[in-house]
Amino acid sequence: MKYLKYLPILLILLLHVEGYGQDFLIENVAVFDGEKVIENTSILVENGEVSNVAADLKFDGDIIDGSGKFLMPGMTNSHVHAWMAGNLVEAAKAGVLNVLDMHGVEQYQQSMRKRFLDSTNYARYWFAGAAATVPNGHGTQYGFPTPTLTEPEEADEFVADRIKAGANYLKIMVESLRPSLKPETVEALIKSAHAKDLNAVVHVSQMENAAQVLSLGADGLVHVWWDKPFEAEKLKALANRSDFFMVPTLLTVIRIFENNTSMEDVSRLSKEELLGEVLKAYEAGVPILAGTDPPNAQINYGSDLYEEMKLLKEAGLSSIDVLKSATSLPAKYFDLPNLGFLKPGYKADMVLLNENPLEDMEHLYTIEAVWKEGKVVKTP
Repeated sequence: MKYLKYLPILLILLLHVEGYGQDFLIENVAVFDGEKVIENTSILVENGEVSNVAADLKFDGDIIDGSGKFLMPGMTNSHVHAWMAGNLVEAAKAGVLNVLDMHGVEQYQQSMRKRFLDSTNYARYWFAGAAATVPNGHGTQYGFPTPTLTEPEEADEFVADRIKAGANYLKIMVESLRPSLKPETVEALIKSAHAKDLNAVVHVSQMENAAQVLSLGADGLVHVWWDKPFEAEKLKALANRSDFFMVPTLLTVIRIFENNTSMEDVSRLSKEELLGEVLKAYEAGVPILAGTDPPNAQINYGSDLYEEMKLLKEAGLSSIDVLKSATSLPAKYFDLPNLGFLKPGYKADMVLLNENPLEDMEHLYTIEAVWKEGKVVKTP
């Protein structure tokens, strides 16, 4: 009998599984709108979009009681490598409604996006296409065909080919532990990407490489450097000169270090030092975006994003900025249209939690419902 009180909510949710863009109101709920929390308010969804967020909204239709619950935008994982439809399902079930692929097989990436972009139970799929790397460089070791380049003069054609393949941004590999691109080629790639209105993000693992590519105009780093500390004043000076972001992928780096005995003799920072480098970047004003780099280190495409967010909180980010790292900031820096916020005109991508994650990031696991454009996503 104690479960009967949940029956009205469950019945309402089931009504929304079929059909597109159902209209409904969630009332008396705490809403994180992508920037701030609005306590005890209501949110109206019409035609798959948020149409109003305000207290005491009136609505002649389905109403969900959000008393004591927390509503936030659907999340984005800003660094994945997705290989099958099931990856997108796993993400969506966890409220991760957008994934940003950082290197893969372009024909398959095109197919994944075309087939699943607008499907309710699949995360939206954005990709870089093939990452820019040299012969035998990082990214070529995985057994699938990978285009390469070596000289600056090849940059324009390389970027144009990625655009033809449907890329949303350019990924560049700079990895000192393998053959790697020359600085002048990296600079040419960044300039070509910018001329074509693409972001240029860079894989790095070494601090000196991070400093170099940022000085060349990279828009973001998609890993934290892990070999030695960055001088705080130098990092702050770089951040003051350009508006770059970082996707630390702390969970991946930490798990690889914990489980890879072949790297024991490689100079590397401890977990506490890695967290300190993220805090250093954050305090310098660098926007921090959440990403996990699955399937590396056996990381999943869904709830492991919560583990990354818990690490960002542990590093010293404010709770609000941790939520932004997986919602509004990816939408801003990767230009994801009408996503990342719960404001009028934005898509009704929403995650309803039974507990407030601002009090404890562990509460991200208390999902009651997920909506993609106003339609309920089938959750476990």
